[in-house]
Amino acid sequence: MTRVQTTHIGSLPGPPGFRVHDAAGHREAVAWVVDKQRAAGLDIINEGELTKGGDWLAYLDERFGGFEARPPSNATPLILQGLDREKFAEFYRYAAERKTLFYAEDERMKAARPHWVCTSPITYRGTDALNRELETFRSCVASTQNCFVTATAPASLEPYRTNAFYKSEEEYVFALAEALRTEYEAIVQAGFTLQVDDAWLLALWDRIGIPMGLPAYLKHCQIRIDALNHALRNIAEESIRYHLCWGSWHGPHEFDLPMKDIVSSMLRVRARTYLFEAANPRHEHEFVVWETVKLPQHKIIAPGCVTHSTDIVEHPELVAQRIDRFAQLVGRDRVIAGTDCGFGGRCHPQVAWAKLDALARGAAIASSRAAPLRVA
Repeated sequence: MTRVQTTHIGSLPGPPGFRVHDAAGHREAVAWVVDKQRAAGLDIINEGELTKGGDWLAYLDERFGGFEARPPSNATPLILQGLDREKFAEFYRYAAERKTLFYAEDERMKAARPHWVCTSPITYRGTDALNRELETFRSCVASTQNCFVTATAPASLEPYRTNAFYKSEEEYVFALAEALRTEYEAIVQAGFTLQVDDAWLLALWDRIGIPMGLPAYLKHCQIRIDALNHALRNIAEESIRYHLCWGSWHGPHEFDLPMKDIVSSMLRVRARTYLFEAANPRHEHEFVVWETVKLPQHKIIAPGCVTHSTDIVEHPELVAQRIDRFAQLVGRDRVIAGTDCGFGGRCHPQVAWAKLDALARGAAIASSRAAPLRVA
């Protein structure tokens, strides 16, 4: 029988009292979060993104040359736009007042970000910081096997970085990708699996995609995927994971782009493993996509089997059923049990670790069966 492995998306709660900007405490915090993942029964782990000094975007603020920080314009920031925010304006006002779109006590979830403007050729200057992160993680594990490190996709940097230098949008995106290539390749050369996070590729549908129409938006996405593949060209696919999600804030998400409309684009990314939301009530039904979409040979999916979107801890039997749904369609040996998104900043720490424990126990149940249970 094939044992179902478990993993997560990347961001995890740190130890009590941990402060992301306290570099002196990073080694101890990473050792703690590695031990917590092992204790929870996770197979494929990371350093919880604790060494990044911020969230999945902010850690890159100082790693590029060619940008200047400028005051934001008077226009409404892109993250505060969209049909979801228009239709549910009262809800979003309520959530903003109470800081409930994310877990408010986590300092990594920034309410505002600097606005960067590209004014000269983009370069990568984050090698020293990246090496410190990698060495800290390496010092806390016996082997880098089954260990991953996250990095951001070029498409997900665009919303906070305006181009005032390159002649075209495409040229600009490819320049971003070429700079990120340095980071991607260094992670793999250090012995880790690279995970590329790309939440904004889907989250922009609600902001700019709907007015464009689906064909035009998919073309927009394809340019970004081409740029990402350009950055990944020197890395073997088996060393790459690609994470796609719909933004993962605690909101209605009524206007999320359906999985059936983006799955073909996702599979064009040069990666072996694809991680995506599948456990929350907006996207759980979309497992049926794999009834008609053929997963390419040697590819793996890691659907979310527990979610950050509710504080209810999933029953392990439900986790097993979610695993079985996908296993019936693509084969159990091609399914890794994952999470919808990162838990750091999106979930109370006590609940987050309980969910990861439920994930591992559910995977054990699914693994114990001679064949995947048929689940409607």
